Amino acid sequence: MSMKEKVIVVTGASSGIGAAIAKKAAEKGHHPVLIARSRDKLENVQKEIEKNGKTCSFFQADVTNELEVENVVSFLHESFSSVDVLINNAGVGKFAYVEELTAEETKEMVEVNVLSVFYLVKAVLPSMKKHGGGHIINIGSQAGRLATPKASIYAASKHALIGFSNALRLEVEPYHIFVSTVNPGPVRTPFFQKADPSGSYEKAVEKLLIEPDDLAKKIIRTIEKPKREINIPWWMAGLSKLYGLFPGLVEKAGKKQFQKK
Repeated sequence: MSMKEKVIVVTGASSGIGAAIAKKAAEKGHHPVLIARSRDKLENVQKEIEKNGKTCSFFQADVTNELEVENVVSFLHESFSSVDVLINNAGVGKFAYVEELTAEETKEMVEVNVLSVFYLVKAVLPSMKKHGGGHIINIGSQAGRLATPKASIYAASKHALIGFSNALRLEVEPYHIFVSTVNPGPVRTPFFQKADPSGSYEKAVEKLLIEPDDLAKKIIRTIEKPKREINIPWWMAGLSKLYGLFPGLVEKAGKKQFQKK
């Protein structure tokens, strides 16, 4: 591997944002390592990348299983000696009122959106520290900055992820490890098939959907030039900031929009 080429680990890389990030990373001359539960989908993404003459690896694993995460990271260190960039992209959501959510759905959101990030970060940190640097990118959500109806647990899990990232950033700064948080609005991915099987929310926000390729480009740019946060779209990021100052006003003014789920 050249000095310029980085090993970029991407979770949830079998489709959507994760697959788009992996493809853009390969285009830039990096070596993406894909992690997800579906072997067939991972193989399809790998084939797409390799047909363009680029390199790619993948591991089938459940990132909510700490032992599987430790095993994958151990294999990674044996193969590449270090992980240059870890992108915690795996995420899941369920849009429903609190009394309609099941314990299983709630547990899954916490395990995928929060605990899996902890497992992966904890596993790669010793190697990053040993090699004098690294970059951890956690994919959050604007929901973690401004919660709305029918997204209580999803918003809570993303809020936790943002808090985790902020504390982690301060902890690892002395070791030249950078931590970025990416907080997008709704993205055109298969995420909505599980979050809202009715399709009503996706249809309601159709004109606002971010394309995965556009988000992936911004994430790859922050690998090349690290940023603390990426918040898109700009107007939603601005609304989140306004909410921090005037929560009551924003809740009242945005009540109709917030009910689109």
